[in-house]
Amino acid sequence: MTTTLRLATRGSALARAQAASVQGALAGRRLDVELVEVETTGDRIQDELIHRLGKTGAFVRALDERVLDGEVDAAVHSMKDMPTEKPADLVVAGVPERAPAGDVLVTAEGHDIDDLPEGAVVGTSSLRRQAQLLNYRDDLEVEPLRGNVDTRIEKLLATHLQREHEARVENDKERQGKKGKTDHDEAFDETADEWFEGLTELERQALGRKVETEYDAIVLAEAGLKRSGLTEKVNYERLPRTTFVPAPGQGAIAVTAADSEVVDLIRDKLDHPRTRVETTVERTILAELGGGCIAPVGVHALLQGEHVHVDVQVLATDGSESIKTSRDLPVGNHANAAREFAAALRDRGAGQLVAAAREEAEE
Repeated sequence: MTTTLRLATRGSALARAQAASVQGALAGRRLDVELVEVETTGDRIQDELIHRLGKTGAFVRALDERVLDGEVDAAVHSMKDMPTEKPADLVVAGVPERAPAGDVLVTAEGHDIDDLPEGAVVGTSSLRRQAQLLNYRDDLEVEPLRGNVDTRIEKLLATHLQREHEARVENDKERQGKKGKTDHDEAFDETADEWFEGLTELERQALGRKVETEYDAIVLAEAGLKRSGLTEKVNYERLPRTTFVPAPGQGAIAVTAADSEVVDLIRDKLDHPRTRVETTVERTILAELGGGCIAPVGVHALLQGEHVHVDVQVLATDGSESIKTSRDLPVGNHANAAREFAAALRDRGAGQLVAAAREEAEE
C-alpha cells in the first residue's frame, strides 16, 4: 500500500477541522496523510434547506465518488449528512469517538429556550430542529438559516451588535455636543471606538454583515460549535436530548473507503467500538423508518453495559404531532433489535409521519 494516504474533505472550516483530526490520528512514521478539498453540490447551492439537499446526499456523494474512482483513498464525512444507502463497494471503515451528540441554543444574551420572548425568531436549516422547536413552543417563528457555523453565528449577532454600535455612536455624539455627561453615559463606559477594539474577530465580522433576518436565537449541533473552536466565544445553552432528540449519527465522523487494505488500516487506527455500536443502532432505525434527511426523525443511542438505551422521536414537519419513545436493546444483537424497534415504531404511526414528510418534500 502507498505510504501517502489521500483523504477527501469538504472545504468548510468545520469539515477541514474534522478531517484534520482524522489526519492526525492516522499519520505515523511510515504514513503521510494528505487532505484533498472537494466541492460538493451542497456547497454550491446556498438557497436550499438542508433537508431538500440531504435526500440526494448533497454533502457526501462527490467525496465518495472520488474514493470509488481511485482519485483518493478515503473520505471524511459528518455522519449525520450521510444517506443510509451507499454503493456496495464503499465501506464505513472508521468511526472515531463521537463528540457531544446534542443540540445547543445560541443567543446573544445567553437565554435558554424558555426565556425567549413570545414570537421569538429562531434560525435553523434542519427540518428536525424546526419540528422539535414548534412541538415544544408553537409560538416561535422558525426561519431558514444556512452557512458555515461561524456564518450562522454572525447572522445571529449582527442585529444585536449593530444596534449597540448605533447607540454608542449616538451617545458619543451627544457627549461631544454637550461636552459633559448625558443620560447614556451610565450605560456606556467606553466610546464606540473603544468598544469596537474589544470585539472578537467573529463579532467584527457580524457587525459588518447585511441583516436579512433578525434572529433571536439559532440552534446548532454542539459538536460543530466545539470543533469550530467557538464554545468560549458565544452564549449557548444545551437543549435536553430527551426532548430535542438529536439526528442519527450527530456528533460522529465517518471515514469511508473502498480498498480493503485502506479499510483495515483505518479501522485499526480510528474505530471507536462504543461509537460504532451507538451509531449503527441510530442509522439502522433511520434506514428502517425510511426517513433519510427528508423527515423530522431524532434517534439517540447510548451504550450502557449490556444494553443500548435508545430515544426516538418522529414528528410532523410542523411539530403538531410527535411519536416519542425509548427502549433498551441488547448490545449483542443491537442491529437486529434496532430493526425490530423501528418496525414497532412504524406500526405506532411513525411510518405515516415519515410518508407525509416525503410527500411534502416532493411537492
